[in-house]
Amino acid sequence: MRVNDPISSSHHRHLVPEGAALSHGGRLRAAAMAVGRPLSDWLDLSTGIHPIGWPVPPVPPSCWQRLPEEEDGLEAAARDYYGCPTLLPVAGSQAAIQALPRLRECSRVALLAPGYGEHAAAWRGGGHQVRSIDALHRPAAVTQALERALDAVEVLVLIQPNNPTGLRCPPEQLLAWHQRLADRGGWLIVDEAFMDATPEQSLAQQSARPGLIVLRSLGKFFGLAGARVGFVLAEPALLARMRALLGPWTLSTPARWLAEQALRDRVWQQETRAGLSAAGARLAALLSRYHLPPSGGCGLFAWVRTERAPLLWQQLARQGILTRLFVEPPSLRFGLPGDEAAWQRLEYALSGCVLGAGD
Repeated sequence: MRVNDPISSSHHRHLVPEGAALSHGGRLRAAAMAVGRPLSDWLDLSTGIHPIGWPVPPVPPSCWQRLPEEEDGLEAAARDYYGCPTLLPVAGSQAAIQALPRLRECSRVALLAPGYGEHAAAWRGGGHQVRSIDALHRPAAVTQALERALDAVEVLVLIQPNNPTGLRCPPEQLLAWHQRLADRGGWLIVDEAFMDATPEQSLAQQSARPGLIVLRSLGKFFGLAGARVGFVLAEPALLARMRALLGPWTLSTPARWLAEQALRDRVWQQETRAGLSAAGARLAALLSRYHLPPSGGCGLFAWVRTERAPLLWQQLARQGILTRLFVEPPSLRFGLPGDEAAWQRLEYALSGCVLGAGD
């Protein structure tokens, strides 16, 4: 089949992800089975995970033989990296997202949509009242909507930068909102999964304030999503409650070992931040060249709103390129290619898709 050959509607129903469950990027095996393309012949741009992650060295054999111990240096390395006094390692920020609603009585919760859907699902599943605020307006209008909603909720959940829109609120604005919530026992939860490329915009150093909870992860910037390493940065009292809820050994010994090494590798971190800035600009320019200018994003991904998103997703998948499809609004999220061959493959595929897509 040529690059721009049409695909029948019956194939389209199988290729486009079903909407019943909360879908995520990275479902490469499902896409490979649907398309009938070998798993090894794919370029996965669906997750926003750094394609050139921290280079994992051989794990000492002793890591597989010992139970996790808190005195191994991980917490100290994480506190130093994030610049915070207290934190709790968890099995990826997802573990914290699911646990936090269980630490409050029924509350009114505001969050932005679109955003990482697990936040809303966890709070609704915990019996809380969830209010979604449209994140698709201009940043000033979104800020105004958050301002109006703030006095009517006890919990505000924000993703910084937002996934997938890339929207950011200034740190000083976030701290002002936090104070208004904390004054009446509320929480500001800031999910900083994509913040490592721009640490100067993080609230990590402020996270010991009562009512401020910051979530971090080694999955995106460090490219260690498979290790499932995250951290909750918050005041000691809240961390003690979460520790009691989650129980012992939230991370495996090998995961703790490699996380400490990655957090202490400042040379790699500095070089990676510089490289991400250039790669993000290159991705935006490439998409714009094929009439798909990003509507938002950050250093690790670009988000493109287009009514043709389902068809473009389909045509890219037929060429072995997996992107993240959003149904509402119709849009695609593109992660970064990992090498020059991947960049060329994406450009070739885009040229064929755009030519064959039509409006």
